[in-house]
Amino acid sequence: MIPFSKTVLANGLTVIHHHDPTTRLVCLNVLYDVGARDEDPERTGFAHLFEHLMFGGSVNIPSYDEPLERAGGDNNAFTTNDLTNYYLTVPANNVETGFWLESDRMLGLAFSEKSLEVQRNVVMEEFKQRYLNQPYGDVWLHLKPLCYLKHPYQWNTIGKSLEHIETATMEEVKAFFYQHYLPSNAILVVAGALDEKSALDLAQKWFGPIEGGAKPMRNLPVEPPQEGIRRLTLERSVPQDALYMAFRMSDRLSADYYISDVISDLLSNGHSARLYERLVKENPMFSEIGAYVSGDRDPGLFVVSGKLSEGIGLEEAEEAVWNELERMRTEPPSDRELQKVKNKMESLHQFSETNIMNKAFALAQFEWLGDAAMVNQELERYQAVTANEVQQLAHRMFVPNQCSILHYKAI
Repeated sequence: MIPFSKTVLANGLTVIHHHDPTTRLVCLNVLYDVGARDEDPERTGFAHLFEHLMFGGSVNIPSYDEPLERAGGDNNAFTTNDLTNYYLTVPANNVETGFWLESDRMLGLAFSEKSLEVQRNVVMEEFKQRYLNQPYGDVWLHLKPLCYLKHPYQWNTIGKSLEHIETATMEEVKAFFYQHYLPSNAILVVAGALDEKSALDLAQKWFGPIEGGAKPMRNLPVEPPQEGIRRLTLERSVPQDALYMAFRMSDRLSADYYISDVISDLLSNGHSARLYERLVKENPMFSEIGAYVSGDRDPGLFVVSGKLSEGIGLEEAEEAVWNELERMRTEPPSDRELQKVKNKMESLHQFSETNIMNKAFALAQFEWLGDAAMVNQELERYQAVTANEVQQLAHRMFVPNQCSILHYKAI
């Protein structure tokens, strides 16, 4: 249970406070409702570029990291298809430094040509290292466009190509910032060793004067129903053949999301899970195999992927996976099997709530999804999943016309 309070400032900034007396730290988490799905298809990678630009200096503060480090703080950020999240931790007695830093970069970035060039080069180098020059790195550059024909989930947060970031102009970068980095498009969570009054007073002092702006309207193209199996084969210089099977699944707010997540754990969470038990231990067709859900706000993907054992063909391995998925469609999990997965989920959930950064992001994420109070209903929703619901959803989901398959061949 995570107790919290919620206040909306006059400029539209949502402020959520959680007091944790067990720590001497405070976490400030700022979630912006902008991700890769909000980009122009001809100018992708901007949300991720801003994850870097936001550390390059703001209107009144030329260096973000230096004053935070002097205050004993730490920070990081990440970008997804749906959102961009920034977070810092700082000792409670230096917490105002955190408010000062986060509010100034929400107020406005420095937007120097030097900063843009530096961060542009950082992102381009990341694109090359992680996606072009790393074994299996380009999988999602090809699999996503296979799965999505219309929806902007068809590209990665890094972007479609190097060219989009390489040719980005200062005017385009500024326009993206002033459209999305607004108080009305953000959620601030203050969690840790700070009382509610102090947190709200500091939020009002540092964020209150920033002009709220109008929250951007989102009108994304709807992905049409998939009407048949889709296939792609790539040949690359990698150690082993690999198989990727991506099935259409529900959005994050659907009740089916929780069932899908339970199915992924039944299939691959631990050495006694079905895929590992059957296809790694008993019949070693894969050296490793897993299943996971994308967890996207809009309808996402349920993915099964694995590296093949030596001497096993991709067609043979794919057939073995289909057989295991058919078993999931026709045989409900036993009570013991299902309870074991739920116990693991409960343990992970309880452990995550010992960390103020985890709690701060969870509150921000659920508020972004619609209501921060859902953070305290999450475990209950997993516990409510039944064996019959698992079988019914597996029966609907694991069918060829919902599947996109990538055969990644070693040469």
